[in-house]
Amino acid sequence: MSNTATAAPHAAAHTATKRTILMCRPSHFTVSYRINPWMHPDAPTDTARALAQWQRLHDVYEDLGFEVSVIDDRAGLPDMVYAANGGFVLDGIAYGAKFQHPERRPEAAAYMDWFAAHGLTVAEPHEVNEGEGDFLLAGDVILAGSGFRSAQASHAELARLFGREVLTLTLIDPRFYHLDTALAVLDPEPGPDGDCTIAYLESAFDAPSLATLRERFPDAIIASEADAAILGLNSYSDGRNVVIAERATRFAGQLRERGYDPIGVDLSELLLGGGGVKCCTLDLHGAHLEAAR
Repeated sequence: MSNTATAAPHAAAHTATKRTILMCRPSHFTVSYRINPWMHPDAPTDTARALAQWQRLHDVYEDLGFEVSVIDDRAGLPDMVYAANGGFVLDGIAYGAKFQHPERRPEAAAYMDWFAAHGLTVAEPHEVNEGEGDFLLAGDVILAGSGFRSAQASHAELARLFGREVLTLTLIDPRFYHLDTALAVLDPEPGPDGDCTIAYLESAFDAPSLATLRERFPDAIIASEADAAILGLNSYSDGRNVVIAERATRFAGQLRERGYDPIGVDLSELLLGGGGVKCCTLDLHGAHLEAAR
């Protein structure tokens, strides 16, 4: 039975925290191959429009006081704009990506080079994983997706590396091929009781994963199919302000009911590649960055 709306909305005071993130300009963005259901190489894309939309997202983050770093994009890597897939960074350690599809594999080295050049300890992966696309920190627990991209074996590798509990969640809808397309962490820093609020789409997960989510996060926001279908859950929060797809209006209302401040942005051009707000945002979790070597 769904916990969709039986729990009464409870607005609470939320505190914004300064975030440290990495982004990548979509100077070479296009859709030239198809590795997810959103991509249609025969449909036109507008790189200039993608750049303008990305710049708006970048500016929103700066206006919120985030520390924003930008990695140089590389020709021939049109999906490099989706920075979240470039790795998972926590405790000053950067666990590199190992992409499933050959079209994206060169991105892994580009991101690992950037991590190393800025003073992070780089852990090269042995297992297939697509970084923060499938790994989301929720309090002290790492939520880890599998089913389409990241191998479950990478979850064990992640647990050994960071010494945190890793909770495996299996995705079953190919539209939501990464965890961050079907689930959003709304409290990047846990509350005094260790609580952490998330939002997710129930139909994106298999039955055991759904049971786990309901047990571990009983007060979660349950997103609508309509909002998830425009990657409304592919959002990024500082604990109070939640940057979301501007067309995800029901989700915006749910956030307001819980005391969050939604900020809508239009990333419709980047949606053609199967990415949204969170895909363009790699959380460095407060890592101290050195000047590039």
